[in-house]
Amino acid sequence: MWTLSGFADEISPDLTEQCEVAAGLGLKHIEVRSAWDVNILDLSPEQLATMRKTLSAYGLKVSSIGSPIGKIFIDEDFAPHLERMRHAAEVAHELDAPYIRIFSFFLRPGADPAAHRLEVIDRMRALVRVAEEADLILLHENEKQIYGDIPARCLDLIRSVGSPYLRLAWDPANFVQVGVRPYTDAYAMLRPHLEYIQIKDAFLADGTVVPAGEGDGEVAATMRALRHDGFDGFFSLEPHLAAGHATGGFSGPELFRTAWRAFTEILKTEEIEYA
Repeated sequence: MWTLSGFADEISPDLTEQCEVAAGLGLKHIEVRSAWDVNILDLSPEQLATMRKTLSAYGLKVSSIGSPIGKIFIDEDFAPHLERMRHAAEVAHELDAPYIRIFSFFLRPGADPAAHRLEVIDRMRALVRVAEEADLILLHENEKQIYGDIPARCLDLIRSVGSPYLRLAWDPANFVQVGVRPYTDAYAMLRPHLEYIQIKDAFLADGTVVPAGEGDGEVAATMRALRHDGFDGFFSLEPHLAAGHATGGFSGPELFRTAWRAFTEILKTEEIEYA
């Protein structure tokens, strides 16, 4: 039984509307990235308490904290960011979330990734030490224009850090947008390290984001392989169907429902049970 989730702020800035739509689709979990147009790591204690109460009222749990950790340039000061990681761990505990999504730092245009490899790995190890102390698993997302945007560097990060507290979040659209065919080029290489699946799709030709199954993200083939391999985890809708930018994306209630229908239709066709 696979578990569906979704970036609830793709639905609306308003937390109540996020919860209404998610619960209306039968979701039991959401991924929290922002509410009331405030990033999850910038919410006040009072806002976090309201979030916890509202989630409970709608019978929703948090699959992951959709944090912006690692979304700074590799040459920016790391110390404040590491402190932000510590706060992310506190927020995850406050919301009973087992995972925190992170990134492996933006590179300046034209920069050679190899020239920054050691600094990236040092920083990732520091982030993971926080996770180890907090008993939380970090999920590295393959965002474009960061160090770990292609499969080989995602694998390098996981192997170099060498901790069970660092795993991979698989985003097929992000792979497509850097010229990778996700299942063909990356699945066999990264499957042992996959912990969490984000659901969005895109066209190789121009990077346009589309509902799952409509682009070049090889979503159906990947779902088939994951079922064959016995994967049992979260599948988080991150549609980006109305807008996408460096800090996130937006779809609105109707396009979020469109994304949900597209993905669940793939699961039905493949005869995969989900909840």
